[in-house]
Amino acid sequence: MNEGKPGTPGESEGPDGDFELARPKPVRSPRTGPDGDYELDRPLDTAPAPAPEGGTPDGAADTGWGSVPAPSAEVPASGSAGSVPAPVAETPAPGSTGTVPAHGVQGVAPPADEQPRPLHDPDPYSTPPYGEPGPWAPAPPVQHPAATPAHGVPVGAAPTAPETAPAAQDAPAADPWARYDPWAVAASAPPQQAGPADGDANRRRGRRRRTLIGAAVLIALVSGIAGGVVGVQLERNGGIGAVELPQAGVEAPDRDPDSVAGIAAQALPSVVTLHVSGGGRAGTGTGFVLDDRGHILTNDHVVEPAGADGDITVTFHSGDTAEAAVVGRDSGYDLAVVRVKGVRGLTPLPLGNSDNVQVGDPVVAIGAPFDLAGTVTSGIISARERPITAGGEKGDGSDVSYVDALQTDAPINPGNSGGPLLDGKGRVVGINSAIRSADGGLDPEGGSGSIGLGFAIPINQGKRVAEELIETGKATHPVIGITLDMDYSGDGARVATEGSDGGPPVSTGGPGAEAGIRPGDVITEVDGRPVRSGEELIVRTRAHRPGDRLELTLERNGEERTVSLVLGSSDGD
Repeated sequence: MNEGKPGTPGESEGPDGDFELARPKPVRSPRTGPDGDYELDRPLDTAPAPAPEGGTPDGAADTGWGSVPAPSAEVPASGSAGSVPAPVAETPAPGSTGTVPAHGVQGVAPPADEQPRPLHDPDPYSTPPYGEPGPWAPAPPVQHPAATPAHGVPVGAAPTAPETAPAAQDAPAADPWARYDPWAVAASAPPQQAGPADGDANRRRGRRRRTLIGAAVLIALVSGIAGGVVGVQLERNGGIGAVELPQAGVEAPDRDPDSVAGIAAQALPSVVTLHVSGGGRAGTGTGFVLDDRGHILTNDHVVEPAGADGDITVTFHSGDTAEAAVVGRDSGYDLAVVRVKGVRGLTPLPLGNSDNVQVGDPVVAIGAPFDLAGTVTSGIISARERPITAGGEKGDGSDVSYVDALQTDAPINPGNSGGPLLDGKGRVVGINSAIRSADGGLDPEGGSGSIGLGFAIPINQGKRVAEELIETGKATHPVIGITLDMDYSGDGARVATEGSDGGPPVSTGGPGAEAGIRPGDVITEVDGRPVRSGEELIVRTRAHRPGDRLELTLERNGEERTVSLVLGSSDGD
């Protein structure tokens, strides 16, 4: 040190030649450190710091409190602003052991008359760092303000330590509960701690994030509850408002005349329902208008319960009703004609030709099954010239019907009897008469319901019989003039050897006698079509009109021959 240089009193020149300003001598007290800083309470450390080997180093005083640097007697030079002054040596109090407590270590306090006063007045509120902190509460770190470098000293240059500074290397390691020096120079980089502003910003961001998350959860919860309520309302009440489903617009009611709907629309006004009662019996059937005079064609078994004095009521498709009377009946053909009176504006159904019908042609059946008037069903022609017999409840055969029928799969049920079977152009090709029952028998009433086997009288036969019934009240039957053996089980129709009622089996002068037919002959074909039984021969014969010519193939004594004859006529009694 350049003690001999003149200078302002109280100033000294530092080691680097600069002048340092003198600073006040620190006053020590039991609660301040060697540098005059305020020292916080900490637990008592009774372990003395180890002394360096070889005794106390130069410039350090052995005080018994640990090794501390020897105080420097130099006075800082005037004008030195960047150096750190050495602490001023202190004299141990009289009666002491000659030692000074180590820096930051509690021990025996110096005498009261030598205790330095604190740099600051006592804090009545005990506020750190000058007041009394909690028993173990560390003081918050304070950033040391940057020092203004002296003239000629590079910015950032570390201050020159006094020559006695190396003695501080022997000081004990830093204790987290050591005294707190807010103006101490850190040996390393300044602490990187977030300031109050950064903490507040982080807290605000955290609060905003929590608020947003809570709002999102609340919105999701409310939306879920609202959706559930709306869903329940839609399910229970069919919607919040009126429900309107998509639907096709109104179309014209007209249909193609050849379609089922078109055929039904044209035919229904001409189809009627018959309710018959008499003799303790009653029945329901169907019929259709033949002409504008009120004649209606139906089945014989439909009007049969009325007898001679029963009641017949006709109900039209419009709902109008009228009383009817029997014009004529024929049980052999199962046909009958009734007539209504006092009814005008009737529209007859057009008649077709049953000979033109082919298997597979579409057909439509109209009737009142189980009294359900105006029922329309459809199907096809399943077969032609199907020989069937129906009736026979009387036992004498007087009510047996022989029909060379049209077979159809159009559903026919009880109540359809007497109704029309229409072709694809809405023309009548048959009169629905019977169905095959589930037990294998033919039932005109169809008590067991339809199984897809329905039979209709061909309209060609029905037309002839209806004309005769309207004109005479009776129908004629074509006959050969022979008696058949109905018990014959062989293939074909066998001529009986004895006639009925004691007469000859081959009527004298009849068509068969003139053709050369003899008793015992077996007829196997009619016009080239096989005949398998007596009933089938009757059906084939009645499919013709009286006066028609037939060719018969027969067997006699093992020989086959063909004969030709003209059909005769008989009343339908």
